[in-house]
Amino acid sequence: MFLLACEGVFIGITLGLTGAGGGILAIPLLMWSQSWSVAQAAPIALIATTIASGAATIQGLWQHKIRYRAAIWMALFSIPSVYLGVTVSKYIPTSYITILLCIVMVISACRYFMKTPIQSLNLCRTNQVTQRFIWNHKTKIYLGGLGITLGIVTGILGVGGGFILMPILKKISDLSIYCISATSLMTIFLVGLITLITQISSGYHYALDITFVFVFTALIGLFIGRFLQNYLHEHIIYKFFAVLLICIASITLYRLI
Repeated sequence: MFLLACEGVFIGITLGLTGAGGGILAIPLLMWSQSWSVAQAAPIALIATTIASGAATIQGLWQHKIRYRAAIWMALFSIPSVYLGVTVSKYIPTSYITILLCIVMVISACRYFMKTPIQSLNLCRTNQVTQRFIWNHKTKIYLGGLGITLGIVTGILGVGGGFILMPILKKISDLSIYCISATSLMTIFLVGLITLITQISSGYHYALDITFVFVFTALIGLFIGRFLQNYLHEHIIYKFFAVLLICIASITLYRLI
């Protein structure tokens, strides 16, 4: 249980620092420590990141950093695609899902290693004073499409999709990194909650003792990460996160082979 608790704290810190990435790291860590398959680890990782991001959402709303209309809009569009992803995942062999997860991790990491920063295309315009989205047809379409993508990824891989949400939001909008991080956490919470409801209604049963320890320690790590975010430069955070992604993906593939 000590190893499980350490993993929970680590995942919480990662989630708090980056606003994303907790779930995609939690799955391989749980697979190693508990000798689980990806199908067994994903639901526990999802419930931990969902509850932790829910706690961060309350903090973000209190600080007025969350673009909550955008988060709710993306979550609404994710509902049918989450169900589709969960259904499709039942027909994909576990080894294939593991390989797909590792590929996504490496692609995500490589994006953070690029020398040039992500340049916003400003497809979803924002008010420069309030940092709120200007709601027009283009904004609704792009954010709705992002919600559909998140739902499919979450349903198939069993993670919240924050690792793709952060860079895409940065690409299509000119929100500050703090607003993107906070909005990403609320979206992860809402999409994760929808996925959990789908899993429970499908008859999935959680290992309560392991789930409680992992969730509780992830919450502790989350607030540590949110505190550290104020003192670390974002480039350092994302480079460290990228290295972790590549290392864990490589080890996971090695163990699978």
